[in-house]
Amino acid sequence: MTVSRRGLLRLAGAAGLAAAAGCGETAGETLSSELRPPAPFTVPLPVPPVAVPVRPGRYELAQRAARVEIIPGTTTEIWGFGGTFPGPTLRLRRGERAVVRVRNELPVPTSTHLHGGVVPPESDGYPTDLVAPAGHRPPAAPGGHHGADGTAVTWHDGAKDYVYPVRQRAATLWYHDHRMDFTGPQVWRGLAGFALIGDVEEDELPLPAGERDVPLMICDRAFAADGSFRYPALDPALRETPGVRGDFMEGVQGDVILVNGAPWPVLEVAAARYRLRLLNASNARRYRLALTGGARFVQIGSDLGLLGAPAVRDTITLAPAERADVVVDFSGHRPGAVVTMVNRFGAGPTRDVMRFQVTRRVRDDSAVPARLPALEPAVPGDAAARRRFDFRRTGQGGAAAWTINGRRFRPGEPLARPRLGTAEVWRLVSDFHHPVHVHLARLRVLARGGRAPGPADAGWKDTVDVRPYEVVDVLARFEGYRGRYMMHCHNLEHEDMAMMADFEVV
Repeated sequence: MTVSRRGLLRLAGAAGLAAAAGCGETAGETLSSELRPPAPFTVPLPVPPVAVPVRPGRYELAQRAARVEIIPGTTTEIWGFGGTFPGPTLRLRRGERAVVRVRNELPVPTSTHLHGGVVPPESDGYPTDLVAPAGHRPPAAPGGHHGADGTAVTWHDGAKDYVYPVRQRAATLWYHDHRMDFTGPQVWRGLAGFALIGDVEEDELPLPAGERDVPLMICDRAFAADGSFRYPALDPALRETPGVRGDFMEGVQGDVILVNGAPWPVLEVAAARYRLRLLNASNARRYRLALTGGARFVQIGSDLGLLGAPAVRDTITLAPAERADVVVDFSGHRPGAVVTMVNRFGAGPTRDVMRFQVTRRVRDDSAVPARLPALEPAVPGDAAARRRFDFRRTGQGGAAAWTINGRRFRPGEPLARPRLGTAEVWRLVSDFHHPVHVHLARLRVLARGGRAPGPADAGWKDTVDVRPYEVVDVLARFEGYRGRYMMHCHNLEHEDMAMMADFEVV
């Protein structure tokens, strides 16, 4: 692995410059588009379709290539669930078992992970539990960064049933590809979608609903002159050789901001409250979202469900894979007014995200309660163990790698064995931007740099933003199932370069 000169300078200077530079806002290298994008706020916001069960509790999603119009006047080949980007939204209910059959019609293997889901290990989307295209003859091993032989791989011919018991509270989850060594480019091509869990507790709240409950998948992409996605893969066919060109080892960022697959879109809204489910689905880019026109966010939820009480925010900061559930009140704006969502971590074209156009006045019976369902307290004194995980670049030159505790990913060799039904305190340490995602577990941030958690740390989470040369302590609760799960950096290029580790719930 090689790192660009800019990346080396950023890594070397991160410790001394973190305070002055806001801990560093750039988490990767930007790939420029060859195609001229449209002017911002000229494309309507699409809303992903809701998946329709083929029978009660059973869904079928086909992963296939399709040509769609993202940049007006040209088409882009995407790889999408159901042939769309984002894929269909799964609306699931707590206590109702769901089975999702994923059929692979692509030319490469896939593995589907329900991000934030409390699911059995065989349905977790482990990176070497692969669905091959029907009739595909798999290679001996799925890639080259992990150092495992073919015995570490489980193959499914053409399709797999993922079983989701849905035994968790209402939350905004998402699903995406998780193939060993190729997660970054395959998500970049479109293999992602929302999974929204509802329950009776949330139903009883007077929050905005129906067409005023809007999922927003925010990501960045770059486009070639012919309209195709640009990505610096060593193997553009994504068949055998994993990895990206050396200048992009820190992470890949695009220069076009997409929301629900549309560039800088506009949403017509009534002068009323809207619930916006914000998801950072970028490979590496971080966002600090803000609203113009005097509008503010009222945060009501985090990665794994509602907060204990709403919190007014001027900004919402999201690292890759993090979610924030917010309410925005447009009732103070007259018809014809506009409110723009901007990214304060962006510059030039990546400064804008999307726009809201107020079109009419309506009666609004929704409200944000002063109190939300009580959160289970995080009690570190109950921890069964304390562990440290160091997310760091190790080695030099061609031997350099993104590692956890100095190790590249080794499937089947767990770094921890927590007991089911217990909690542990995990100390997460980093040298760069590493959004740490832990499968199965629920996380509460206890301290950041020895100080109190920040606004972005509120609530129960599954992904924690660990910034350059930072120490974050989290309480991790292990509930649901025994078996093999994993943690990894959700900068997808870091993940593909083996910054992952197993743990086994016993």
